[in-house]
Amino acid sequence: MQTTVGQRIVIRGQSVGAPERHGEILEVRGADGAPPYYIRFDDGHESLIFPGPDCALEHA
Repeated sequence: MQTTVGQRIVIRGQSVGAPERHGEILEVRGADGAPPYYIRFDDGHESLIFPGPDCALEHA
């Protein structure tokens, strides 16, 4: 996954019925848009993530 600051990301729930989490990428700490990414989720929580197969970039 390659991205830029300001891109939105979605993390799908890992179990049936679990909600998706949506957020904005605040920092790209890897080289050339590579992970890890520092994210602010829509609920205000901030976290450093290495996206897995349950993550996708949101399209504008």
